[in-house]
Amino acid sequence: MENMLVTRFGHAAVLVETEDARVLLDPGVFSVDEVFELERLDAIVVTHQHPDHLDRSRADALLARNRGALLLADPQTVEQLGAPWRAHRDGDRATFGSTTIAAVGELHAEIAPQLPRVSNVGVLVRSETGPTIFHPGDSYATVPADVDVLALPLSAPWAKVSETIAFAQQVAPAIAFPIHDRTISDAAYDIYWNHVANFGGVADLRRLGQTEATQV
Repeated sequence: MENMLVTRFGHAAVLVETEDARVLLDPGVFSVDEVFELERLDAIVVTHQHPDHLDRSRADALLARNRGALLLADPQTVEQLGAPWRAHRDGDRATFGSTTIAAVGELHAEIAPQLPRVSNVGVLVRSETGPTIFHPGDSYATVPADVDVLALPLSAPWAKVSETIAFAQQVAPAIAFPIHDRTISDAAYDIYWNHVANFGGVADLRRLGQTEATQV
């Protein structure tokens, strides 16, 4: 099943490389500078409008380096950004050869009852000959079938550890790696990671660092 290369670029930013496409997900303010220097991207996908998933101050340089890339985002983000961004709604698909980008979900998880919930559209990257990778953005609400690799949000203002564990169990991937973890101090990281490792039910957990790659 080893047909994709997955590289983390800090917090929620993930580059997925298949035989046919280079797909970048959620380059936000907690992402390392290197992600905004990437070239030859076929698609840039943003799950929602929050700055830790899209750094608008650094995104212009990234877009300038990748003028031919397909730009996909949730509907509310596209309303703010305008063209050439294209709205990506639950059920939508984009195809690059044998690679498909599919949109799943609609809403960001609740942070506090007083705050309006923005749109959040998770992403499935599928390959006909390889695995299916799921990046949920900021929500545990949608659990797609047949996910091989899960980018698991490890900590957030909208989540607690029991929900993170339950989400990992429900998705039941063969492989999982952490995202959304720059909100955790180095001293406390093991607390979150060990709970997922002990109770999440994922056999192959890969504790990828902020600029680390893995073959899946």
